[in-house]
Formats: sequence, structure tokens, C-alpha cells
Amino acid sequence: MRPLIAVVGRRAASVSGLRFAATVAAEALGDAVFAAGGEPLILHGGPRAELPELPGRLARFDGVLMPGGSDLDPARYGQQPHPETRPDHPEQDDLDLAVARAVLDLGLPTLAVCRGLQVLNTVCGGTLNQHLAQGPVEHLDGHHTVTAEAGSRLAAVVGSEPFEVSSYHHQAVDRLGDDLRVVARATDGCVEAVEHTTADVLAVQWHPEDLFDTSKQDGALFRDLVERAANRRAATRKERAA
Repeated sequence: MRPLIAVVGRRAASVSGLRFAATVAAEALGDAVFAAGGEPLILHGGPRAELPELPGRLARFDGVLMPGGSDLDPARYGQQPHPETRPDHPEQDDLDLAVARAVLDLGLPTLAVCRGLQVLNTVCGGTLNQHLAQGPVEHLDGHHTVTAEAGSRLAAVVGSEPFEVSSYHHQAVDRLGDDLRVVARATDGCVEAVEHTTADVLAVQWHPEDLFDTSKQDGALFRDLVERAANRRAATRKERAA
């Protein structure tokens, strides 16, 4: 059976063909997980979801994908909003932050993307640069080069040679959170990937789902997630059988 990957749902006020608000996931994320051998399932987090139940709900999955999205409310990391900051729905913030705490506590294999990295950094006590100044690297709706740090877990997955990524963000890590290690940067020094030093969490600032079928590095990120999830599934079954 395919490992079950929880894709944290995004709240949407309206979706074509539906009468009401919806909880959705980007199709490219589902395609990327499925192509890597996983079974993507949307994790519901609507207004009636009980967040205290979240760790138990997540424990039924083999891995977690924390996707991109809108800006996290800067109050969550102790700042006032920049004029260019556009906070998401507070219930979305509640869900994403709760998911990040749960995967750290449970040791769930996790890949965090864009906003997902920023949520992870916030949960670990870090802060964000709320609006990147224009410069030589096109972070908002562009492509640029990143390089994984040699010897890192990320480099073991994507290699240590520079490669091009699809980028869509105007915020980035400022103060790094506790127990996080920077493992990739853009040429302007912007943090592009972090990994947790003890938990099974890898986070990237770019959007690997955009190029997963043409970029060997981006495809490898999803295969790595599914492989880690499959290993956890096998280990859990072995423990239950013992």
C-alpha cells in the first residue's frame, strides 16, 4: 500500500462548482506525492476541527506535507505587520502551527514548503523578514539558483551542486528558530532550506511541486518524503507485531 501523506488543507472562500467554502490542496502537490509513490490525503482544518485531537489524527498518517499559502500573522512571532504583509485566516494559522508542533512531537516524516517552512521556523521560536527588498534574486514569482550545504540531509537528497528552483515568496527566515539548521541559501544569502536537528523534518522555501516532473532535485524531495514515510510505516507495523 502507498504510504499515507497528510497534505494540510488550505481554506478557500469559494471554489468553482461548489456552493460553499472549501478545504483544498494544490493539485501539483497531490501529483508530486502520488508520482513519488505516496497517497496524498487532505487534512481537514475547518472551524469545527478540534485542534486538541490533531496529534491523534496525524498519528494515523505515515508522513506530512506542509504546503505554501498566504502570510502568517506576524503577531504569531511577536511583530507588528509590515504594510506588505497579508495575513491569512486566523484559523488557518491555528491549524498550521498546531500541525508543526504535532509533527515535531510525534517524529512524523515531514516536508514543509514555503509558508510551511515559515510556520516551522515560528514554532521553533524564530522570526520572519516580512518583506524582501528587490534585489538580484527574483524570489517572488521567478526562478533562481540554490545550493544545498555539503554534508546536510538535504544534500543527500538533492546533491550539493547548484540547481534552479521555482520561487514564489516575499518573506523569508530572519532569526532562525531553535533546533533548526540552515542547509541551503540563494546567491543573495536568503535562507532557502532548513532541517530540524532531531525531528524528521525537512523544509524548503521554494515550490518543488512546480518542477517535480522535470527537475530531478525537486522530484527527489517528494520521493524522499514518501521513502521516509514508508520506513516509518514499516517500523510501526514491526513494533505492533512484536
